[in-house]
Amino acid sequence: MKNTVYSFKMLSLLIVLAFSNYSMAQEVSLKKQDVKTKEKITTHFSGHLSGNADAYDDKSRLKSTDVKKMQQIVWDAWKEANNKFSEQKLINLDKLEKANSGKWTLPQELEPNAIMPYYWGYKGDSEPEGGFSLYLYTHGSGDKTSEWRTGINICQKFDDAPSVYFIPQIPNMGDYYRWWQKAKQFAWEKMLRLAFVSGKINPNKVYFFGISEGGYGSQRLASFYADYLAAAGPMAGGEPLKNAPVENCRNIAFSLLTGANDRGFYRNKLTQRTKDEFDKLEKANPGNFIHRIELIPGMGHGIDYKLTTPWLKQYTRNPYPKHVSWENFEMDGLYRNGFYNLFVEERSNDDTQSRTHYEMDIQENNISLKIDLVTYKATEIDPNWGIELDFEKSYQPATKGKVIIYLNDKLVDLNKEITLVVNGKEAFKGKVKPQLKNMVNSCAAFFDPERIYPAAIEVNIADLQ
Repeated sequence: MKNTVYSFKMLSLLIVLAFSNYSMAQEVSLKKQDVKTKEKITTHFSGHLSGNADAYDDKSRLKSTDVKKMQQIVWDAWKEANNKFSEQKLINLDKLEKANSGKWTLPQELEPNAIMPYYWGYKGDSEPEGGFSLYLYTHGSGDKTSEWRTGINICQKFDDAPSVYFIPQIPNMGDYYRWWQKAKQFAWEKMLRLAFVSGKINPNKVYFFGISEGGYGSQRLASFYADYLAAAGPMAGGEPLKNAPVENCRNIAFSLLTGANDRGFYRNKLTQRTKDEFDKLEKANPGNFIHRIELIPGMGHGIDYKLTTPWLKQYTRNPYPKHVSWENFEMDGLYRNGFYNLFVEERSNDDTQSRTHYEMDIQENNISLKIDLVTYKATEIDPNWGIELDFEKSYQPATKGKVIIYLNDKLVDLNKEITLVVNGKEAFKGKVKPQLKNMVNSCAAFFDPERIYPAAIEVNIADLQ
C-alpha cells in the first residue's frame, strides 16, 4: 500500500513538472515569436522612413488580451527604426538658458538651399512625470537673425515650465519667409516624430504659437495639425479663414491676441472674424471649440506676449475625440493624409477647386461619417492686394474617395457589433477584430504613441453610390 501511495505521488510530481516545463517552453516560444515580429516590423518601418510607401499587410489577428503588449512592441520597433535611420537628429536636450542650437538641412526639392537653425532646450528643474510639454515658437518677419535671437530671449521669460522649446529660424527670406510652406511642414513633422521617439515629451501636451508672421503661420498650422495639439496661440496675426478653417480646431484650445489698432493687412478685422466663427461654432457645439480671442484695446502691432503660453498650458489633448470635423485643405500644395483616427487613401476632391470635408460622430458603437466636397466663393476681396477676406461655403456629398477609420477601445467597444453609416447609407455592420497591420500602419501614418490603433474599417465611397 505504501509503495502504491509513493508511486502515485511520484507520478503526480512528474505530471506537474512536465506541465510546468511545457508552460515555460510556451512562454519562451512566445518571447521568441515577439522578437521575430518586432524585427519584421522594424524592417518595415526602416523602409517607410526611407520612402517606401507600401502598407504593412500582415493579416494575422490578435487576441484582445495581447493588444496592449503588441502596441508596445510596435512603438519599440518604431523607436528602433528611427534611432537607426540616417538623418540629422535633434541635438541633446539641455537647459534652454544655455541657448544650445542645431540645424537641419531641409530637402532641396521642397525649398532650395534651406538650412533651418533651431534652439532646443528645456525650462524647469526636472522632467515631469509623463514628459515635458512641447512648444513650437515661430518668429516674426524682420531680419531673421535678430528675430531668432529675440525668440530665445522672450521664450525663456514665459511662465510655462516645465517645458521644452523648439525655436527655429526661418531658413530663407523673401517669398520663402512663410512658416506654412512645404519645407517647413517637413521640419514640423520631423520635430514631432523625433520628439515623441525621444520619450521626453508628453504627446498630449504639444503647443504651437508665434508672433506676427509667426502668428499667421501658427494659425494655419493649428488648423492643419490640430490632431497633434492640445492648444495653439497665434499673436498679432489674423488669417482669412480659408487659410485656417476653424472647424479643424474642434477639440483643441485656441488663443488669438491682436491689438485693436493693428490694421496692417487687416489683422484686427480678420481676428474679429475668427472670433465670430469660433463663437458661432462653440454656441452650436458647447465645449467643443474652446477659445480666447481678443482685440486688445489701444494696442497696435506690439502687444503683451507673456499672456499666451500660461493660458495654453492649462489644456491637454484628447487624442480620441468622438466628434471630429476636418476640412482637408492643401497648404503650399500638400495635404494631410490623416487626422485624428481618419486616414485618407484617396481624396474625394480632384483638385484645389474644392476640398474634402469629413464629419465623424461616434455614439456608443454607432459611427456616422459624412463626407462632402466643399467649395469657396469669395464675398469680399481687398482692392489693394487682392486678398480674399471673406467667403461663402457650399457643400455637396462626395461620390468617390477612400478612407480608413481607425478604432480602439477608447472610441468603441471592440467586443460588440459596430454600425457605420456613411452619407446616410450603412457601410458596415459587424464586429471588427484587432490586427497587427492596423497598429503598424497607424503608427507609420501618425508617428504618435497615442495613436497605435488595433482595429479599422475601410470605406470606398464609390461602392455606396
